[in-house]
This record gives sequence, structure tokens and C-alpha cells, in this order.
Amino acid sequence: MSYATAALATYANALATLDTLVTKAENHEKGEALLAARLAEDMFPLSTQIRFTLDQVLTALKRLGEDGAATDDSEITSFAQAHERIAAVRAAVAATDPESWPASGETVEFTLPNGMAFAMQAHEYCRDWAIPQVYFHLMAAYAILRAEGVAIGKIDYVGHMLRYLKQPAPAA
Repeated sequence: MSYATAALATYANALATLDTLVTKAENHEKGEALLAARLAEDMFPLSTQIRFTLDQVLTALKRLGEDGAATDDSEITSFAQAHERIAAVRAAVAATDPESWPASGETVEFTLPNGMAFAMQAHEYCRDWAIPQVYFHLMAAYAILRAEGVAIGKIDYVGHMLRYLKQPAPAA
């Protein structure tokens, strides 16, 4: 399996998890007030963690040659809007041809807003930067929701694993 195929599958799983978390949040008694919740005063709120999760996927797609992948810097103001944006990013991932990505050993360079610059091979970029960034913001969203009392657990975070669940053997 190519690094691109693996990365795209990972993004698809993470986005499905994010959609599940948003569904659980919108059904919670606190409703859309959860979008402003944060773990600590110096951390971004749930709405921004959702946006950053999506933006990290789109940024990776763009850095790996998907010129049409553009982030949306506008704030997410409702769970309906969150679902729409998640669906759009899921569609972008599904439409991405892994064969169009650079070869594993090609160099990917980028500079962060604080001026830190990086250069690494494409597969290293996915493994060491892009995927961890997606999961950092996804986990922050998960933690915010847990802290706010939303009934979520590990299965909501790794729901994609259910497709591999073996059925128990019939009792003898």
C-alpha cells in the first residue's frame, strides 16, 4: 500500500470520527453552546478544533498536489455548518487520486506562520506532520466534549474499527 493510499484512508477515518462526535454534540442538552467550550482558557474552542481538523486535512492535500484543496478560515457557528464542512472535506478526500501525489521520496517543504520551516520526504510529511496534526485537533475536540459531559467513549473515537469486528463463535 502506498503512503498516499494509507494517508487518505486515515483521513477518511478521522473525518468519520469527527462527524460522529459532532452528531453526539448536537444531540447533547447543552446544544450549540458546546461550540464555545474549551479545555483551558489558552486553548481554542470546539468550533475552532473542528475547523482546524478539517483545515489540516485540506492543507495536507494541497501540499501534496491537490491544488483545489482550499481551507476555510471562517468560524463554524452551528453543528449543521460543521456537518456540511465535514461532508465537503470527506468528498475532497474521496475524490483524491493517490496516484496523483508525489513519489514517497520527493521533498515537501513548508513554513509555519511563526517562521519555522521544514523540508522532508512526502511520506515523512504524512507520517510525522500531517496525520499527527489532524489527530491532535480531533483529540482536542473529543476531550472538550468529554469534559462537557457528552456521552462519548473510545468506540466513538475509533468507530471505524467496527468494520473489522469478528462475530463471536456460536455457543456449543
